[in-house]
Amino acid sequence: MSSAAPTLPKIQLKQQSGYRLVNSKYPPIAVFDDVADAADFEALFALQAMTNPRLLTELGQLQLLRASEIPYGITGLSYALAPFTHINPMGSRFSDGQYGVLYLADSMATALKEVAYHQQCYWSGVTGLTFERFVFRGLNCQFGPTSLHDACSLQIDHPIYHPNDYSAGRALGKKLRKANAIGLQYHSVRQKGAICWALFTPAPVTKIVQSAHFEMLWDGDKITATHKLIRQD
Repeated sequence: MSSAAPTLPKIQLKQQSGYRLVNSKYPPIAVFDDVADAADFEALFALQAMTNPRLLTELGQLQLLRASEIPYGITGLSYALAPFTHINPMGSRFSDGQYGVLYLADSMATALKEVAYHQQCYWSGVTGLTFERFVFRGLNCQFGPTSLHDACSLQIDHPIYHPNDYSAGRALGKKLRKANAIGLQYHSVRQKGAICWALFTPAPVTKIVQSAHFEMLWDGDKITATHKLIRQD
C-alpha cells in the first residue's frame, strides 16, 4: 500500500465536543482571561510584561499564529493556543515538530487511552524512575461549525494509522497544513472504534473548560492504573 499522502473528502461538523488531557503543571495563562480582542491583548500584555518577566515563556511563540486565527474572547483561550505556541519538537502523528496540532478525542476515555500510550512510551526511556504519579487536567473542548478533511474514509490499516511509524501521517499533515486545511477527523489508534480530531489552527474553538483531574501511576516499567480524582472539600 502506498504511503503517499492520500486525497481525502471533507466532512461538515456542527458544534462538536472533544476531549483532551494536559499535564496539571501547566496552568492556564491568566492574561488571556481578560481580553476580548487583539487590541485588548496587546495593551494588557504590555502592562503585565513590565512586572512578569516569565510572561513570554508562559505565552510561548505566539508569533507562530496569525492574529486572525486566535479566537479572542472564548473561555479557555490559553488551552486552545498552547499546542501551537509550545510546539513539541519530537513531533506527533500529523506533525514533524515544525508546527503545532490541537488533538482532541471523542470521549475522555479515548483521550486517556491516547495519553497513557504516549506517557508509557516516554517514561519507558527514563532510567531509574521506579515510581511516579502523573496528574492531568481533563479538558472539554467545543469547536465548530467547521469543515474538516475526513481520514475516517480510510481503513485502519492505512499507513497513516501505523501504531508507531508516523511518517505517512506526517506527510499527510504537512500536505493539509500547506493547503491551509482547518483540520482532520481520523480513527483513534489506541481506542478501537473511537474517533479523534487534529486541528491545525485554534480558529474553530469556541470554548475549553476543565472537567476533572486524572492520575496515572507508573511502577518503573509501565503505567499500572488510571484514576479520576475525586475532589475532597
